Amino acid sequence: MRKWALACAAVQMALTPHLAFAQAAEEVKIGVLTDMSGPDSDMAGSGSVIAAQMAIEDAGGTVAGRKVVLISADHQRKADIANSIAARWFDNEGVDAILDVPLSSAGLAVQEVARQRNKVVMFSTSATSDLTGKACSPTGFHWTYDTMAVANGTAAAVTKAGGKKWFFVTADYAFGQALQRDAAAVVEKNGGQVIGGVRHPVATADFASFLLQAQASKADVIGLANSATDFTGAVRQSNEFGLQQGGQKVAGLLAFITDVHSLGLAVAKGTQLTESFYWDLNDETREWSKRFGARHNGRMPTMIQAGIYSATRHYLKAIAAANSKDGLTVAKKMKEIPVKDFMTDNAPIWPSGWVHRDFYLFEVKAPADSKGPWDYYKFIAKIPADDAKPAGSDDACPLMKKAG
Repeated sequence: MRKWALACAAVQMALTPHLAFAQAAEEVKIGVLTDMSGPDSDMAGSGSVIAAQMAIEDAGGTVAGRKVVLISADHQRKADIANSIAARWFDNEGVDAILDVPLSSAGLAVQEVARQRNKVVMFSTSATSDLTGKACSPTGFHWTYDTMAVANGTAAAVTKAGGKKWFFVTADYAFGQALQRDAAAVVEKNGGQVIGGVRHPVATADFASFLLQAQASKADVIGLANSATDFTGAVRQSNEFGLQQGGQKVAGLLAFITDVHSLGLAVAKGTQLTESFYWDLNDETREWSKRFGARHNGRMPTMIQAGIYSATRHYLKAIAAANSKDGLTVAKKMKEIPVKDFMTDNAPIWPSGWVHRDFYLFEVKAPADSKGPWDYYKFIAKIPADDAKPAGSDDACPLMKKAG
């Protein structure tokens, strides 16, 4: 009897991996790889998971006869951890696609992991334009924004308005360097000049020495090539040091509505910023955002979180159209179908994976102009997709060359 029991147990153990594999084959499994507790958690984090879940529910929870399963993980803003999680998800846990991926170095790492396995990855928080440039992949998609798109909004507008001499205060990692590079190109293209710059450590609490160098430069514009807590910290301290009062303009090259919420309108007023989505832009954005806010403690979504919803819905549409969840097959179908939803108006997807969308230039309202909670932006201008497109993709991405 004991021998029979042991034999049965051995057979069950031998079959378990195959049963798990069979189950995974009958599911579409999506992983949100994000920052749950660090500097990017407000703009992405749990809100990204909520947005993906909403997209799955709105699609009916199944696609092409398969149940859609959502999982998530915190990569702690570390590229090596992101790389490890992505490999484990793809190799051992049956994940078919990954979403979000804050931190550009993490995004570049995950792009390579997905490329090697022919798996889909859709970036909403990673910002570097290299994701659709020299590091482009047949199964990689840059969904919501990149460093070039936001530079083509904010840097161009500020330079055209008379801010000709720029000094950059830049976060010293891949994202900050890419943002400065792309913004500097836009400044010079519009007749401006970069007269200096300084790099600061990520997540620093003290910007004094960096801002004093910026102040001493006599630049017209202090360009903040950073984000999240680095951006809000630099803006607060620039106010304390009186940079704006001294006639210098502080330009936030990548800012989110959650940053404005954290700063408050009294500090953030007058800041110009570029986004691909704002919750109060039209009836469709308002309707979806209110549904999102009801599940996210009343907080309105960032463009990243809206982009997660958009990417998830489009991915599921492509699976349904292709009747397959094979990564290369689905990625090809995703590029054949224009992206259309509450934040996107029939945007084509380039061979490089760039979603060729319009952007919007906003200005943060003064407290007296705000009519209620989260009423923070004044619309300034629409930036057509052809003006916002990433620079260099045609030259640096082999997929663009193949497309001719």
